[in-house]
Amino acid sequence: MAAQKGKDLLLKIHDGTAYASVAGLRSRQIAFNTEPVDVTHAESAGRWRELLAGAGVKRAAVAGSGVFKDAASDALIRQSFFDGTIRQAQIVVPDFGAIEGPFQITALEIAAEHDREVTFDIALESAGEITFAAL
Repeated sequence: MAAQKGKDLLLKIHDGTAYASVAGLRSRQIAFNTEPVDVTHAESAGRWRELLAGAGVKRAAVAGSGVFKDAASDALIRQSFFDGTIRQAQIVVPDFGAIEGPFQITALEIAAEHDREVTFDIALESAGEITFAAL
């Protein structure tokens, strides 16, 4: 994958009708993890750890920070957080693909300085199966 513009990585959340871009995110990050299942036993070669392929719990985490672009995106994020709603989300990575699935907002932080705009930090965790479609 060649170098890409960071602004092209998009986080979208389904608002019940369509996917809406989440505010004006200035920075964003997505991480995929899996918990390994250790099946090491007394006869493992050289006492090296052995893992069971395909058996761990998978998860995706998304984080971002920025400014709310309008009242609608502000309300969607705020209400989803306070209701604990699990919503479909889509993360578009240019020249890589789109990751899509159910996510829950697990953290929402609001900050401001007296001479600057109000900013926010958001964190989402996967809440079910994630799909990937190449672009």
